[in-house]
Formats: sequence, structure tokens, C-alpha cells
Amino acid sequence: MTDYILKCVLCGREFDDINTVHYTCPDCGEAGTLDVLYDYEVIRQSVTPMDIAFTPERNIWRYRPLLPVDPSEDVPLLSNSVGCTPMYEAARVADALGVARVSLKDDGRNPTGSLKDRASALVTTLAMSANVPIVATASTGNAAAALAGIVASVPNMRAVIFVPASAPEAKIAQLLVYGADVVLVEGSYDVAFDLCMQISRENGWYSRNTGVNPYTTEGKKTVALEISEQLNWVVPDAVVVSVGDGSIISGIYKGFWDLLQLGWIERMPRIIGVQAEGSSPLVKAWQAGTAGEDMQPVEAHTVADSISAGLPRDRVKALRAVRETDGAYVAVTDEAIIAAIPELAQLSGVFVEPAAAAAFAGARIAVQSQIIHPHEHIALLLTGTGLKDVRRAQQSVQPVTSVPPTVDDVRAYLRKQSLL
Repeated sequence: MTDYILKCVLCGREFDDINTVHYTCPDCGEAGTLDVLYDYEVIRQSVTPMDIAFTPERNIWRYRPLLPVDPSEDVPLLSNSVGCTPMYEAARVADALGVARVSLKDDGRNPTGSLKDRASALVTTLAMSANVPIVATASTGNAAAALAGIVASVPNMRAVIFVPASAPEAKIAQLLVYGADVVLVEGSYDVAFDLCMQISRENGWYSRNTGVNPYTTEGKKTVALEISEQLNWVVPDAVVVSVGDGSIISGIYKGFWDLLQLGWIERMPRIIGVQAEGSSPLVKAWQAGTAGEDMQPVEAHTVADSISAGLPRDRVKALRAVRETDGAYVAVTDEAIIAAIPELAQLSGVFVEPAAAAAFAGARIAVQSQIIHPHEHIALLLTGTGLKDVRRAQQSVQPVTSVPPTVDDVRAYLRKQSLL
């Protein structure tokens, strides 16, 4: 196994007894999330970018030397399809935003349709290694689907999912199709999160809960490793990503930070987080200079359910990701998010859910605010497929009227559409 320690982001306390389950620092409480830190000198001497290039695995496991797993560790069957998602050069998107270059990282191409597969693949692997038969998580949909799908490929393992009753029907259906045990909570995501943690502790279940489980960050960081490799280890000027609980943006930071320690990249990109206006506690904390541990919960409302969080659980790391890279947080309206779904699709051919569309809408705000400059190269991280929330996609476009089945009527309709 790659040697590593866990270190509290607040007090710096280190834990090297990695066979014991550690979620957060016992001294600092829930805000004291943990970093997974490796012996970078040992890795630097034993692995090079060229070694990665010749690794035959086309999934997250090509980065095993940078992950907390044994090289010979068995992995869940479905996780062999996780990662190595495509990245597109999007000239028309760049023109629409007014920047020199845009790369679109399409993580909706993961097996259950979102970036969250990366975290679930790693966490489920660790649960298998620890012989824990039940893995639980709270989620508004994507993390739940990711866990349910990965666990379904593992014999004698079960996934228990705590989901707010307000989650999109399509996402709940996906959990049931995978055979997960679903607890539909009549409350917010934050309520479901707390219930999941309590029940998991009481019953010895392995918790995949975003933010508090440090290995979710390690799984999600693989997207930053891929972006770097796909750009031949020359990172963009900025990476834009939507933010809810803060774990994805923390993973992006961690992936680039690991590569910087190894000398595989020359600098960190600026990281720009995007939140919906109705769920923007990190935007407010960043603007006010508030420390993550001092943040207070807010009531969250947004059409982008995947980024709805009243109190981000990975808030300390999420603020660090922006502050230490000279990045920024921006907020976008729900109306801008909905409008961004068809605009991005028509400019690039990529169909995304509201949370991913928020990154595109936020990039526009960042350009207008001169946070992103016209000469720059930016990467937009698109975290989930539009098939996750078809209802919101339907709201973003005008309905089509039917036409009588005659040639004359069809011709008349086409003329009206300026097609004839």
C-alpha cells in the first residue's frame, strides 16, 4: 500500500494508524476534516509521468501510486469503468465566454453518470478491504447513485442510502434499480447527512458521507490528475467547478497539489467555485473572510439539487482550495443555471444536469467580473449528465407542438420555422 498519514486541516494533528477508521479530527470536531498525505519523495523516485502514460488501465486505477490502496487490491467490478472521461476543446464555448481557450471535462460519462463514481469506487474498495459489508451515505442523488451502482457490482455488500424526499425522481429510481436500501428522509440533505452518520456509528457501517470521509476527496482528486495528464501536464490558468458540500473542489485542489509536490506540474491553477444563489454559504464566507470552522448553517434552496447544502461538510478544505490558489467563489441564479443547460449543449454537444450547468453560468460571471481574463485557458468541470434531471432540462426549452400528418402541414410548419 502507498504509505500515507491523515492530518487534520485545522490543528495539524496526524494519524498514522490507518487501519482504524478516522473520519474527522476528534479534537476539532466535524470541521476538522482530514488530509491524506503521502511520502512524496518516495513516490517521486519510483513513479514518473511516463510510467503513468504507459499504464494500460483506462480508469482511476492508473493512478494507484497516488491513491491509498495496495497495488494488488481487488476493486469493485464497476469501478473498472470509472474515470478517464473525455475532455473536449470547445472553441465555440470559448467564444461565447470571451476567453482564449476552454476545455470541457465531461464527467457525466462515468458509469452512473457523475463524477461521484470516483469517490464511491475508492471508498467501496476500502470497505471491501476492511470486510465491512454495509456502506452508507447521505446524498441528494449523485453520490447515492454512484455508491449504489458500485456496491451492486460487489458480492455480499449492501448500500444504505439516506436521501431527501425532495430529490429528483429519476435519481431515486436509479438507486432502486441498483438494489440499494433507500431511506427517504422528510427533511433537507443536512438532516439526512446527520441521520446517516449517527446510524452508521451505531451499527458499525462504513460511511461514504461526502466531506467527512477523507477518502472521498482522494477519489475525486483523480479528475485533476486526468485533466493534467490530458493536457500533457500543463495545467490551465483556471478550473471552474460547481460546489455544494465542498468535496469536489477540495479534491480538485488536492489532485493538483499532489502533482505539484511531485514536480509533475509547475504551478497550481486558480480554482473558481460556483454556487447557486439560494445555496451559497461558501460564497458568503469567502467574501467576508470567514474561516470554515466559523461558518453557520443556512437554509438552502436551488434547482441544482446536487449542489444544495446549507452547511458544507468539507467547508474548511473548500475555502482553502480557493484562497490558496488565488481563486474565487461566485454565485449564479437558478434562472441562469436553467438557461445554461441548452446553451452549453448547443455550443458543445454536451448535455449536463443543473449542477454542471452552474459551472458554465459561473464562468460567464467570472469573466464579466474580470476574475477570468480574455487571454486565459480555462477548464470547466462538468460533473453530471443531463439525464440525471430531465425535468429541469424540459423547463429550459420551449415545448414542440405537434403537426398534422400531411405533407402540406409539415411544409407549412417548416416554413414557419424558416427551414423552407
